[in-house]
Amino acid sequence: MMTNIEEDSTVDSDTTLPTLPCSVVWCGNHAYVLEGFAGRSRWMGMDERGRPEALTNAELARRGWSRTRRAG
Repeated sequence: MMTNIEEDSTVDSDTTLPTLPCSVVWCGNHAYVLEGFAGRSRWMGMDERGRPEALTNAELARRGWSRTRRAG
C-alpha cells in the first residue's frame, strides 16, 4: 500500500502558523504580520475600524486564519 507523504505534510503546514518574522496571514479579511521582539512574537494587523491590533497564536487559531486572502 502506497501513501502520499507529500499530501500529509501539506495538511500539517496549512494548520500550523508560520514562524518566520514578517510572515503574513489573513484573518477576518484582514492581514496580520508576524513581528518578533525580545524572544516574543505577536501578529500585528488592523481591526475593522483601522486601529492597530496585536493577536497571539492562540487568538488567531481561535478566530480562524488562512495563508491567502479570501474573497468576500
